[in-house]
Amino acid sequence: MKVDVDTDVVRAAGARERAVLLILAAVQFTNIVDFMIVMPLGPQLMEKLSLSPSRFGMIVAAYTISASIAGFFAASFVDWFDRKTAFLSLYIGFLLGTLCCGLAPDYASLLVARVVTGAFGGVLGGLAMAIIADVFPEERRGGANAALMSAFAVASVFGVPFGLVLGERFGWHAPFFVLAALGLFVLPAGARFLPRLQSHIAAAATNPLVEIPALLTHPDHLRAFGLVISLMIGGFAVIPYIATYLVTNVGVPQPWLPLVYIAGGGITLFTAPLIGKLADRHGKYRVYRIIAPISAVFMLAATNLPRVPLWVAVTVTACLIVGNSGRMIVAMTMISSCVEPRRRGSFLSLNSSVQHLAAGLGASLGGWMIGKDAGGALTHYNRVGWVAVVATLISIAFAARLHPYSAAPATPEDLEEPLMIDVAADLL
Repeated sequence: MKVDVDTDVVRAAGARERAVLLILAAVQFTNIVDFMIVMPLGPQLMEKLSLSPSRFGMIVAAYTISASIAGFFAASFVDWFDRKTAFLSLYIGFLLGTLCCGLAPDYASLLVARVVTGAFGGVLGGLAMAIIADVFPEERRGGANAALMSAFAVASVFGVPFGLVLGERFGWHAPFFVLAALGLFVLPAGARFLPRLQSHIAAAATNPLVEIPALLTHPDHLRAFGLVISLMIGGFAVIPYIATYLVTNVGVPQPWLPLVYIAGGGITLFTAPLIGKLADRHGKYRVYRIIAPISAVFMLAATNLPRVPLWVAVTVTACLIVGNSGRMIVAMTMISSCVEPRRRGSFLSLNSSVQHLAAGLGASLGGWMIGKDAGGALTHYNRVGWVAVVATLISIAFAARLHPYSAAPATPEDLEEPLMIDVAADLL
C-alpha cells in the first residue's frame, strides 16, 4: 500500500510540474512571437512606414530597452509577491501592450506601443525562470528550461510563419491582434493551474536600497551579467536583420521567408530537449563550451551568405537559430542556479533587465553598422558577424567562472576536462 501511495504522490507531482511547464511555455510562446514577429516583418515595416535600418533597429530596441528599465524596477519588489499573482498581472499588461501594437497607425505610435509591451513582457521572462527554479531542483533544471525554451521552437515553426502569412494578407497589424486574442485563452488557464509560490516572501521583504546594490555587486551575479551581456549583444547585432538580409542580399523570395523559421524551429523542437538533458548529465559549462563556438560559426556563415539556392540559405539560417537557442538554454540554466532562492525573483528580474538592455544595444549596434546601397541591399553585415563571434568567445570566459549557489566544493572529477565523446555518445 505504501508503494502505491508513494507512486501516486510521484505521479501527482509530475502532473503538476508538467502543467506548470505547459502554462509557462504557452505564455512564453505569445511573448516570444510578439517579440520575434517584428524582425521578419522588417521588410514590410521598412516599406510601409518608410523606415531606414537604424529606425527599424529602434523599433526592435524599444522593446528591449523598455524591458530593461522595467526589469530593474521590478527587481526591487517582485519577490514581495506570490509568483503566480505577479506573473499573471504582468501577462495582462503584456496583452494590452500587444493590442496597442496592432492598433498603432504609424512609426511613432508603434514605437510607444513596443515600449509598453516590453515593460511587461520583458519582466515575464525573468519571472518564468524564477518559477522554474522554484519548482524544479537544480539537477533537473536544464531539462525544464529546455522545455520552456521549446516555446521558442514552436513560435518559430508555427507562430512566426503564421504571423508572416497574416501580415502578408491582412497587413502588419494583424499578427498583434491575433496574439492578443490568443492570450485571452492562456490567461484563465494560468489562473487555474499555476501554483502559488510564497515561501520566498518573508525572507525577501528587505529594503530595496540595500538589496539591489547587494544583487548588483555579488561576484557570481556580476559573472552572470557578463555572460548574458556578451550573449545578447552578439546575438542581437545579427538576428534582427537576418530576414531583411535574406530577402535583399541573398535573394530569398519574401513569400518563402516563413520556411526559414519553420526549418529552424522544427529542428529546435528536437535539439532543445536533447541539449537540456546533455547539460544536466555532463555539466552546464561543459556543454556550453561546445555549443557556443558552433553557434558562432553559423553566425559568421549567415552574415556572409552570397546569393545562394534557397535550400542553402534555409539550412544555414536554421542552423543559426538552433545554435542560438541551444546556447541560451544552457546559459540561462547556469544563470538561474547561481543565486540563493530568497533573492531569485529579484535577481532574475535584474538579469532580465540586463538581458534586454544588452539585446537593445546589440540591435542598435547592428543598425548603426549596417547600411544600404543604391539597390536597397544591406552593406557591412559581415562586420556584424565578426562582432557576434568575438562576443560569443567572451561569453565562454564568463561561463567558465559561474557556479551554482551553495554548491559543494569542486571535486577532482568536476575539474576534469570534458570528453567530447561522452556528449557524442548521448547524441547517438
